[in-house]
Amino acid sequence: MTIASVDSNVSTAGNFSPMATLTIRNLDDAVRDRLRQRAAAHGHSMEEEVRQILRQVVKPADIEAPSEGLGSRIHNHFAQLGGVALELPSRSDTPKAPSLES
Repeated sequence: MTIASVDSNVSTAGNFSPMATLTIRNLDDAVRDRLRQRAAAHGHSMEEEVRQILRQVVKPADIEAPSEGLGSRIHNHFAQLGGVALELPSRSDTPKAPSLES
């Protein structure tokens, strides 16, 4: 797959800012077909599907890597709500082996 051109649309009429136009040449038919299927599954056009894929792939690094992990974010979320008190089972009991006999 090769990118033939990336042009800027010079029209700035109304409240729209200039948008880039991207032309992709030599795209495999199989890739195009999978893209069409993916777009249909998400309920939008192939063009919108490509825009969403590109937004996701090239998003800024600060959005990509949060400063804290998932566990910390979950903990902080529930801590703001007053936390959750859970009764923890005793860990001193030795678990019983399952019977493999029928």
